Amino acid sequence: MFVGRPDASGRQPSGGVLINRAAARSVDGLAGAWKCGGMAGIVVGTMTAKTLALTILLLAPLSLFGAENAPLRWITLPGPPVQVNGLPWYSENGGDLFRLPAQLKDTFRPPVWDLAKDPSGGRIRFRTNSSVLAIRLEYPKPPDMANMHAFGQTGVDLYADGVYRGTAIATRDAQPGKTLEHTYFQDQPRLDREITLYLPLYMPVKVLGIGLDPDAQVRPAKPFAAATPLVFYGTSITQGGCASRPGMSYQAILGRMLNLDFVNLGFSGNGRGEPELAHAVANINALCYVLDFAQNNPTVESLAQVYAPFLDVLRTAHPETPVLVVTPIYAAHESWSRDARLEGMRELIRREAARRIAAGDRHIEIVEGTDLLGPSRGDGLVDGTHPNDLGFQWMAEGLAGRLAKMLGLPDER
Repeated sequence: MFVGRPDASGRQPSGGVLINRAAARSVDGLAGAWKCGGMAGIVVGTMTAKTLALTILLLAPLSLFGAENAPLRWITLPGPPVQVNGLPWYSENGGDLFRLPAQLKDTFRPPVWDLAKDPSGGRIRFRTNSSVLAIRLEYPKPPDMANMHAFGQTGVDLYADGVYRGTAIATRDAQPGKTLEHTYFQDQPRLDREITLYLPLYMPVKVLGIGLDPDAQVRPAKPFAAATPLVFYGTSITQGGCASRPGMSYQAILGRMLNLDFVNLGFSGNGRGEPELAHAVANINALCYVLDFAQNNPTVESLAQVYAPFLDVLRTAHPETPVLVVTPIYAAHESWSRDARLEGMRELIRREAARRIAAGDRHIEIVEGTDLLGPSRGDGLVDGTHPNDLGFQWMAEGLAGRLAKMLGLPDER
């Protein structure tokens, strides 16, 4: 119950004091009742100063003072000290959360460009001592996937100091122009926290604002262990299918393990290795390129037509940047019979990597996908093909040690 006077609209008084109903009944001058947010409240019209002071003293643990009701301060993107990571063309794209450059969209196949509008791998990072954190989002449509639920498809994950805290998602009535507001936490101690917001894996989104308390300080996030990102190119598995939420893609897990930035250029059903994508990948100055594409090519022969040329584009632009090539992970149907297509793709990648190593390329290495997620780890698949959270955890763990050694980084797992 609130001690105070409602405004003309009947809203909760901004300077009121929360008291319980029994205490309200005992206060002189009880005036009436009003409704606030579906909960009954008691308005105390007049009372002696002595009675009011005594009530506040006795009920201090239940008190709400005006500061809690102060409006949030909304930060809009872009702008320092808030950083947007994982989207190399963010500034060039005018603040749109796209994964490829908009000015080149006509050079990409339409399904690739449509998927590029899903900001998988994008993160918003900063430090703050705010006691509250909220977000305003706009989605183009409701969740609609069969093998990923709303959290996996549309979620915006909050990690505070590396620990998962919650997820905002698109609602069933999401549509252009409709603002969704989600509060991750409130009424928390004013402590300095490292904030990371992981953007959706499979849904475009607009971040309309980040809400903090009015007195909160905002500073840049802590630096990564390296100045340049890991750059991943691949299929739906690379894009994040089928993690339960964005913070559980294998790149996100790996990034937390090694404190590395990353760029996700996985395109569901469309990671085919075409030249336009090779040049887009090569346009990013990377710590290491991780190539995990094969399965979206219909045949071994079609993969052979693009695989070596893709590597040629990378090597022309970055002759000494490390490249890690990954063969296809295990698929559940392989438990019953050999898949000649997948086996042929694995062998093709092995041969191409071996050929380049024999020719003197000292900066290319290969990882067997079945060492990351193989026949003994079928529980790591959600639909027989795509990893679930367990599968992505295994993939991240398998890659972390290899990349740390390859890049001369401490493995702090």
